[in-house]
Amino acid sequence: MEGRTPPAWARVALVMFAVGWGANQFSPMLIVYRRSLGLSAGEIAGLFAIYAATLIPGLLAGGPLSDRFGRRACVLPFAALSPVATLLLVIGPRSLPLLAAGRALAGVCSGMVFGPATAWIQDLSGGDARSARRAALAISAGFGSGPVAAAALAQWGPGPLVVPYLPHLALGVAALAVGLTVRDVPRRGSAPWGGPRPAGSRWPPAALRTREFWLGVALPAPFVFGTMALAIVVLPEEVTSAGALSAGYAGLMTALAFGAGIGVQPAARRLAARWPRAGIVAGLGAATAGSAAGAAAVAGPSQALAALGAVLLGLAYGLCLVSGLHDAERLAGPGDRGTVLAAYYVVAYLGFAAPYGVDGLNAGLGRPGTFAVLAAAAAVVTGLMLVRAARVRPAPPSRSDRTGAACSRTAPDPPPAGPAWQGRDYRDAETSQGERT
Repeated sequence: MEGRTPPAWARVALVMFAVGWGANQFSPMLIVYRRSLGLSAGEIAGLFAIYAATLIPGLLAGGPLSDRFGRRACVLPFAALSPVATLLLVIGPRSLPLLAAGRALAGVCSGMVFGPATAWIQDLSGGDARSARRAALAISAGFGSGPVAAAALAQWGPGPLVVPYLPHLALGVAALAVGLTVRDVPRRGSAPWGGPRPAGSRWPPAALRTREFWLGVALPAPFVFGTMALAIVVLPEEVTSAGALSAGYAGLMTALAFGAGIGVQPAARRLAARWPRAGIVAGLGAATAGSAAGAAAVAGPSQALAALGAVLLGLAYGLCLVSGLHDAERLAGPGDRGTVLAAYYVVAYLGFAAPYGVDGLNAGLGRPGTFAVLAAAAAVVTGLMLVRAARVRPAPPSRSDRTGAACSRTAPDPPPAGPAWQGRDYRDAETSQGERT
């Protein structure tokens, strides 16, 4: 019996998963490089920071370019370069310039893929309200699986500077082959991909000029990756000595955090459907509790409490990511979806600066005091979100919410673009619901 082809959105999600794997597989390897190459703290910090330094420009460029020229034109070329970035790490395991070049290229690939791929998944989901969770699951699974696999291979496998990267080389090539089978969705009510901008269009998009985006969506966004950075970078180092910290323990903390983050994601949309801001408020509450557990863990130090903190911080990551993506998608229009989602990712990625903030605060407050301040900051933002939620009346479920809850049907692959399809949404041939995409 012939197997059924996975839906188009799932094939794009696989590409996103592969790029996420390549982006985060490097995290536990910093421990290996520090020991094997004798790198200084400044060199380690530089390798960590260079990814973010190229990621942000990639995000800023990728979203608007995908709105203009199509998701496929932005995602697939840089999905192809993601294994090339890993190959640089393989061929230069003891060369700091090659390691830096590999990380820089990985940052550009992530920036050019994540925003457009998230928008592409929503385009292909046919107005299904689950699109935010699909994108969040893809990126989270990649972010979590890459470092866990790399840590295990570095700890117990041969060639700890090379072998941990080999799985991504195979995965990246396979995901690219799958991604090449997906086409762009013809846009409804806007210019064809690559055509002139609609008359009267302004930049930045309307959604990015609203208080709702900056106070309701962007304000809690840094907690998405900030909580994860605390769980997988800061806590493992703070509760172990420099000589005792192993790639295996770092991988365990990563598995706990991302496992919790992935597991809680289905609950985020259900919470939001019952009460505005419920997902964000729950995520920030988990960030508060996780930071408090971290304060107790570093005071001990206690690896058991650190593991509890990692789980709570992972819950915060999952709830905040799904809720934030859903809110950003809701504010965006079909012609600026990539730009709005990329802007959300830019603000969310600011949280990866958390390890540097922790280092600065440790000097004056001590380790427990630093985590206490982080817990207080999360509590304050939680309170602000509660105040905003109290001012917003719950909206009735949208047609896409009801449709998504009633069935699991997703949009088929779009037919080839041509005169008969220009200016129409391909889903019109399948349904008369008139779902807004």
